[in-house]
Amino acid sequence: MTTVTAYQGEPGSNSAIAAEALYPGGTRLPCRTFEQAMDAVTQGVADVAVIPVDNSAAGRVADVHHLLPESGLSIVAEYFLPIRFALMAPSGTSPAQLETVRSHVHALGQCRKVLRDGGWRTLVSDDTAGAAREVAELGDARHGALAPPAAAAQYGLDILLDGVEDEHDNTTRFIVLSRQAVHPGVGDGPMVTSLFFTVRNIPSALYKALGGFSSNAVNITKIESYQMGAGLHASRFYIEIDGHAEEPRVALALEELAFFSSEVRNLGVYPAHPHRLVSRGA
Repeated sequence: MTTVTAYQGEPGSNSAIAAEALYPGGTRLPCRTFEQAMDAVTQGVADVAVIPVDNSAAGRVADVHHLLPESGLSIVAEYFLPIRFALMAPSGTSPAQLETVRSHVHALGQCRKVLRDGGWRTLVSDDTAGAAREVAELGDARHGALAPPAAAAQYGLDILLDGVEDEHDNTTRFIVLSRQAVHPGVGDGPMVTSLFFTVRNIPSALYKALGGFSSNAVNITKIESYQMGAGLHASRFYIEIDGHAEEPRVALALEELAFFSSEVRNLGVYPAHPHRLVSRGA
């Protein structure tokens, strides 16, 4: 059965590349926003959504973690994609002719050196492949785009400079969202558990809530805070931990977390991607 995969962006984008790597030969459903991609899964139009959550150079992707708790979807997999950017323009263009380069805001931030050296003005597009399409439609040698090399072939552009990302170990982490949670076994290999929680409004609540991870030797690999509305409301936290939620030591840590929290929501237990283990020297 063919998997229908929703993603934010256009054909040729990094999200499209990640979707193809995860579900080769499947049906793609490009969406304008992350929310639309998630809604496609919620409504049954797509089977899964492939969503970027953070980049090694640019940090977390805005909005995604705000959308996750209310989506009702579960994280079932993760994928790390090496990011490569090329400077592209209409056929026959030289870098000296360029005046403006457009791309997604994260891509512009990940290619600052080449932009600075070229002295070009920048314009923000909805996504990298969309920037390539816009440049192809303009057909003007004064306008170029930063996008994955695949986008040049997709939209008939010439690659002027390849490998222009500032950091050549630049990597984006994607998560796969599904209506149905997966239930891997405790002994099925290295696992990651993702959670949202809101601490009780008492002194030292966060310190106490996280104490169980330390005392049970559970590694927290990510923690991020999100303010809920205006005013002095308790913060919501997103965390990722090494291990399966049903492992005894992890279960004990989660029990202590729940005691000092007004809400704990398990977003998914899923296999750790090999890149995660290699990057730690595991």
